[in-house]
Amino acid sequence: MLCIEKGTIVSPKESFKGNLYIEGEKIRRIFRESEQKEETAFLDSLQEEPERIDAEGRLLFPGFIDCHTHFELHVAGTVTCDDFPSGTKAAIAGGTTSIVDFGTQYKGETLMEGFHNWQKKADKGASCDYGFHMSITDWNESSKKECQKMMDEGLSTFKIYMTYDIQVDDEEMFEILEELKRVGGITGVHCENTGMIAALQKELISDPKTKARVSSHYLSRPDDAEAEAINRMLYIANVVDTPIIDVHLTCEKGLNEIREARKRGQTVFAETCPQYLTMTEDLYKSEDFLTSARYVIAPPLRKKSDQEALWKALADGEIQTVCTDHCSFTLEQKGLGKEDFRKIPGGMPGVETRGEVIFSEGVVKGRITKERMCALLSENPAKLYGMYPEKGVLLEGSDADIVILNPNKKKTITKETQVSRSDYAPLEGLEVQGVIEEVYLRGQLVAKEGKVVKENRGRYLKRKKFQSVV
Repeated sequence: MLCIEKGTIVSPKESFKGNLYIEGEKIRRIFRESEQKEETAFLDSLQEEPERIDAEGRLLFPGFIDCHTHFELHVAGTVTCDDFPSGTKAAIAGGTTSIVDFGTQYKGETLMEGFHNWQKKADKGASCDYGFHMSITDWNESSKKECQKMMDEGLSTFKIYMTYDIQVDDEEMFEILEELKRVGGITGVHCENTGMIAALQKELISDPKTKARVSSHYLSRPDDAEAEAINRMLYIANVVDTPIIDVHLTCEKGLNEIREARKRGQTVFAETCPQYLTMTEDLYKSEDFLTSARYVIAPPLRKKSDQEALWKALADGEIQTVCTDHCSFTLEQKGLGKEDFRKIPGGMPGVETRGEVIFSEGVVKGRITKERMCALLSENPAKLYGMYPEKGVLLEGSDADIVILNPNKKKTITKETQVSRSDYAPLEGLEVQGVIEEVYLRGQLVAKEGKVVKENRGRYLKRKKFQSVV
């Protein structure tokens, strides 16, 4: 038995000093400081004295959950540089003990084939626990029949795109939402108006100068394209009368569309990402191609005012989760779009730094409380994505997934120390306050001071239906 003692145990509702006892893979008992008599009786009942870890002055969070990753994803004529072995090591190094990756049914495939393809990717090695969403890209009668099969396999969440070559149209979206409502699933939606983007891209590539500029990327994907798609998606979901998730929300205009839907009585969940909370569109304006191309993501980075609106929405409970959309490339891969901005692979790493960045930029700077951070990174994703109460919470009987964070220690983010295979760090040089010292996955120490000390302990998570969140 292991005892992590004298730490401050964090939950969305409260934080308190106490001792946490781990037996095997589970949390067996938790005692508050005031429960010394009960703890003494418990210790007297044990045959052996527990091993003790001193966590005084540290915060104990439930293992963080990232429900938006893309490992070994084929996109833009290349493949993300982080596969499951490297991506899950990066995750566990940064305190993320569970991920949900976006499995994809490509055109001509069945949903089950998409699921099996992603199982093979994960079979190469996973250092944190993992599950899959199923991205539906080829909607037909066969796909419709397979939705229940996906639920039975523990893929209780799905994704649809309103842009890219894997998009579904409005009629298909309506039918997908109807079927998922019937089987009890819920879907996340990538919201951008594909027609508006295509028209703007056509204008920008007509001039050789703007065709090769990274800034054309964000000019072709304005916040209006995101807000319009969110609006349309929400009205379709309203007619179907089903809950919906807006993934990677970037802007205040999109947030306002969600607010209006909630006023109508709709259940809408929202996710944002650390990049939209810490970076702005100014990063696209460098004359050096690779300096700007490393920040090409979709939807793109926005204005400082959008950043501020998102932080306030996080504090007020209007946004339920902060995930990463980890979709990593090397600078060489980013160079594929040097002559045509449309060919720059979209995505950046982030799974490794999320916990420390949100603590430093959010909690330390007074934008959110540590309790709210716990909800956003642990308990809410566990509930929304069908893992609660095994994951996302420090409770007796729950999995012993634990992050020990020193709130006073500082470090600087740099590519030299990162686990991800990406050869750049988007937040290079940022000093963060609040360092993750130890990470436990189901009772075992798996990472220490940003280094993975035990690999390939990850298990497949057969997930349940979503629950309400705080």
